Amino acid sequence: MTDEDRSNLRDLHAGFALIGLLMTTKGGIVEDVAITAYRFADAMQEARDQHSVGIVSVKRQTKKEKANDPQ
Repeated sequence: MTDEDRSNLRDLHAGFALIGLLMTTKGGIVEDVAITAYRFADAMQEARDQHSVGIVSVKRQTKKEKANDPQ
């Protein structure tokens, strides 16, 4: 996984955490909620890093790649 992939995954985790926080937070300062979301994201990244497998990503093939695919 590249550094850019890790950054994107961290942002995704923060987005999931932010949704949960906003659904359960009554009032509060938006900046505090965003900071807390990234704390949750960092915790999710650490838990994920403890497993050797990780997340499988599926990339779309271009038309050229499909044409050259031996299947």
